[in-house]
Amino acid sequence: MAVLIIILGLVIGSFLNVCIYRIPRKKSIVAPRSFCPACKKPIQPYDNIPILSYLILGGRCRYCKTKISWQYPFVELLTAGLFLLLFLKFGPTYELLKYIIFILLLIIAAFTDISHRIIPNVISVPGVVLGLILNSKDYINTILAILISAGIFWLFRQLGLWLRKQEMMGWGDIKLAAMIGAFLGVGQGLLALFIGVVAGVLVWTVLMFLKLKSRKDYIPFGTFMVLGSIITIFWGTNIINWYFGLF
Repeated sequence: MAVLIIILGLVIGSFLNVCIYRIPRKKSIVAPRSFCPACKKPIQPYDNIPILSYLILGGRCRYCKTKISWQYPFVELLTAGLFLLLFLKFGPTYELLKYIIFILLLIIAAFTDISHRIIPNVISVPGVVLGLILNSKDYINTILAILISAGIFWLFRQLGLWLRKQEMMGWGDIKLAAMIGAFLGVGQGLLALFIGVVAGVLVWTVLMFLKLKSRKDYIPFGTFMVLGSIITIFWGTNIINWYFGLF
């Protein structure tokens, strides 16, 4: 069963790469079939096998020999790895389905944030709705989580505008926070966002100290929020129990 989960993750990861490339460019994710971004030649099915084709081709397009981005095999492996971890944690349950959907949305959000500095509405807004539907048995907590998560990030945005005369958070981050709250609820949603913000600040502080980034550079907070969410899915309950065990 684990092998099937990994294969499924690799195949879906390949499709996520299509979404990551096309959604920010407002292109259809259905047609045309996959093509080389450099020479626009259609990719043949035998050159579109997750991981294997990348290795056989030496990480380059068969036709124009342009180097294929590291993102493609990385997203495939990441998706497969997370699918396996989710299966090992939740087994064949409703929770597994819910978190697989959540993970797929998070991966697309993270990589579009990194590559295009946006978190598309077509990911975050339907994500909020899906979170509400999948957590409909506890809809009051879910609605509260959406409002609180989005509200906190809206306050961060306003604080940045007031103190630095620039946005600390974009509207995409606010909508992503709402989606995270919709899937994780109040407690774990806030934990995920806290981990994401702390990780983002720490990493950016180190990069500025090394003079690799400046205060004016774009901070992909969405990516760190995704990281916080993934950590929370797997270890959130343990972290919360550990924290309250200190008192």
